[in-house]
Amino acid sequence: MIEICEAKYMEGYKIWLSFNTGEDGVVDLADLLLKYKVAAPLLDKNEFKNFYLDGWPTLAWSCGFDLAPESLYERATGKRVDWLEN
Repeated sequence: MIEICEAKYMEGYKIWLSFNTGEDGVVDLADLLLKYKVAAPLLDKNEFKNFYLDGWPTLAWSCGFDLAPESLYERATGKRVDWLEN
């Protein structure tokens, strides 16, 4: 199971993530903020910066928007999570 261990705001809509696999990387979430209505408040960078790690743990925001750790892992590392394809 992929979990996020640490997250730090970088710039714009980018966040650095560290995973329980020992890997890390930066994700740019700008495209997702434009795609999902629930994420619209996060276009305000001050709101975007106020993410937290929830109980899964994954990135979440108080507006109700969150992202699966597996999808963030794929974005950050460029590696596919094989069990998601089955």
